[in-house]
Amino acid sequence: MQDIKSKLTFGVCRLLKLISRISKMGFGFVSLNLLFKTMFPVSPPIRMDLFSIFILLGIVQGIFLSYFFISNSKGNRFPNLLLAILLFGLVLIMVDVWLGYTNYMFRVIWLVDATEPVNLILAPLTYLYIKTSISQRIEKNDWIHFIPPAFYFLYMCLMIYPQGTAFKYNANIGSYHPEIATIEAYIYGERWMFFLKHHINDFTFISMFCYDIAGFILLKNAYKKQGYSIFSKEKTPLSWYRKFHLQLLGLVLIFLLVKIFFSHDLGDHIIAACITLIIYATSITVFSRSLFFHENSTKSNETKKYGKSSLTAEIQTSTLRKLNDLMKTEKPFLDPGFSLPVLAKQLGTSTHHLSQILNEELEQTFFDLMASYRIAEAQKLLYSKESNFIKIEEIAQMVGYNSKSAFNTAFKKITGVTPSEFKKRTSETE
Repeated sequence: MQDIKSKLTFGVCRLLKLISRISKMGFGFVSLNLLFKTMFPVSPPIRMDLFSIFILLGIVQGIFLSYFFISNSKGNRFPNLLLAILLFGLVLIMVDVWLGYTNYMFRVIWLVDATEPVNLILAPLTYLYIKTSISQRIEKNDWIHFIPPAFYFLYMCLMIYPQGTAFKYNANIGSYHPEIATIEAYIYGERWMFFLKHHINDFTFISMFCYDIAGFILLKNAYKKQGYSIFSKEKTPLSWYRKFHLQLLGLVLIFLLVKIFFSHDLGDHIIAACITLIIYATSITVFSRSLFFHENSTKSNETKKYGKSSLTAEIQTSTLRKLNDLMKTEKPFLDPGFSLPVLAKQLGTSTHHLSQILNEELEQTFFDLMASYRIAEAQKLLYSKESNFIKIEEIAQMVGYNSKSAFNTAFKKITGVTPSEFKKRTSETE
C-alpha cells in the first residue's frame, strides 16, 4: 500500500512539473508573439478580392499543368520537361505576388523576395523549350543560358537571404505599402552591394526582351524552312510555338507598362493575372489536343474548313495521280526543306486544295504523308545489304530528317519499332 502511495505521489509530482513546463512554454510563445508585435508595429489586414481569388485559381491550375507536362517528359519528350519547369517558375512568381497582394506575406516574412532569381530563368526556358521542340535535340552549350539566373541566385544567398527579419519587413513594406513607415533594421553590406537587387526589374525586362527577339528569329527561320511566312494562317506543327511565343511577348509588354505606370510593386497583381490567363490558355490548348476531343470533333471541323471549297472530283483524281507519280519518280520528300506550298506548286494546285485532298482522300496531313514516304524509304535502306555500312544517323539525313531523334520518333510511330530494332530483325531473318 505504501508503494502504491509513493508511486502515485511520484506520478503527481511528474505531472505537475510537466504542466509547469508547458505553462512556461506557453508564456514563451506569448512573449515571442508580443516581441514580433513590438518589432513589427503594423500588419495590414488580409485582402481577398477578385484579383486574389483569380490568381489563386491560376496557381492551382499551374501546379496541375506543370505536373501533367512532367509526367509526359520521358524519352524524346524532353521539351515537355522544360515547359513544366517554366510553368512551375511562373507559379512561384504568382505565389510571391499573391502573398504580397493579400498581405499574407506578413505571416511568412522570411519569404520576402525569395523567388527573385526565378525572374531571370523564365525567358531562357521559353527560348530553349521552343528551340528543342523544333530541332528535337539539345545542344552542349545550352547550359550557358542559365548562368545569369544561377549567378543572381548565388548573389541572393550571400546578400539578401541571410538578412534579418526587420530588413525583409521593410522590403515588403516598401513594395506593397510605401505609405507605412519602416522600422530600424540592421543591414550588413555596403550600399553598392545592393545594386543588382535594386535593378532586378530592369534585368528581368532586358532578359525577356532579348530572348523574345531570339525566339522570333528562331521561329521565322523554322517557318522559312517549311516554305511559310511566320505570319501565315496555315496550321502547322509550329503554330503552337508561335502562339505560345506571342503570349509571352504580350506578358513582356504588360510587365513594361505595369512598371512604368505603377510605383514599387503595386501593379504586380496585374502581371500575375496575365500569367493566369496564359496558364488557362495553355490548359485549353492541351485539352483541345487530347484524343477524346480530337476524335469527336475532327470530322465536323474538316467539314467546316472545306465547306466553301471549289475543289471538284476531277481535280482530286488528277492531283492524286500526279502526287503518286511525283513521289515515285522524283522523291522530293528526301529534301528536308520540302513543304506543302512547294508540293502544291509542283502539282499545279493551291495549298488549300492540296491540304483538302490529303485530309479527305488520304486522311493524312502533309507532315504525316511526308513521314510515311520517308520512313518507307528508310526501311528500304535498312533492309538492303548494300547499306549495312551506313549509320542510322546518315540514313535519317538521307531520307530528309535533320535529327536522329525526330527520325526515331517518326519511325517508331509508323512501324512500332525503332530503326535499330528494325535493322536487327531484318538481319536475323536473312
